[in-house]
Amino acid sequence: MTGVTLYLAEPFAQRALLAGALVAITCGLVAPFVVIRGLSFAVHGTSELAFTGAAAGLVLADDPLLGALAGAVLVAVVIGALGVQERERDAAIGVILAFGLGLGVWILSGYRGFSSAATNILFGNIFGVGPRQLGVLVLIAVVVASVMAGLARPLLFASVDPDVARIRGVPERALGVVFLVVLALAVTAAAQVVGTLLVLSLAIAPAASARRWSAVPMVVIAVSVAFAFVAGVGGILAALAVGTVKPSVFVTSISFAIYLISRLRRER
Repeated sequence: MTGVTLYLAEPFAQRALLAGALVAITCGLVAPFVVIRGLSFAVHGTSELAFTGAAAGLVLADDPLLGALAGAVLVAVVIGALGVQERERDAAIGVILAFGLGLGVWILSGYRGFSSAATNILFGNIFGVGPRQLGVLVLIAVVVASVMAGLARPLLFASVDPDVARIRGVPERALGVVFLVVLALAVTAAAQVVGTLLVLSLAIAPAASARRWSAVPMVVIAVSVAFAFVAGVGGILAALAVGTVKPSVFVTSISFAIYLISRLRRER
């Protein structure tokens, strides 16, 4: 652990751990509603299309984070507008995903900088997070936490029993669009740790594990945040200890291990 202790004195490691904690909170809060509402494919689609925005941001302004943020939010709004019902939503995501990925590959083909900048979009570069990116992650975490604090109860109602919620006057469509935007923010944040290809490990796995420990919604959210924190921060610490493996490998492995343990516990 001596090597890890030495690294922890370095600003880049401190920023990485803080960023990992912020992403864990963000994804942990959102993930339970992703699972309840059956939005796994939406997470996949949003993360892949965040790649398109990141590629555009990298080529046009050398800023993949803001590009990914703009792209993910735009796609979330489009998905929300095109498909409310699950079958309509999945079809809309599939169509947009195919177009967006092709567009992203074309945009990235025009990039003439270092190839590592392009691969970091796909696999993350948490140790490269600077003060400005950290500020963006803080802002995302504050926005997501604030919106979810006000959205949690009606969103849970609309997710569990949409027909009754509609009769009671809950604005289901508006809630769905707002949540998709919040999801886009969480996906963009998670991509900084694990990249756009591996976002599912933080945006879905913690909640899928947490639901096997409790059926109480607030407890599931708390456990989801805890599991995301263990995977995110634990993965970064493991990468610092090893020194030759990217954090995303450890983050996804820890997240998967937590899920397996949770499944085995429930099935005993």
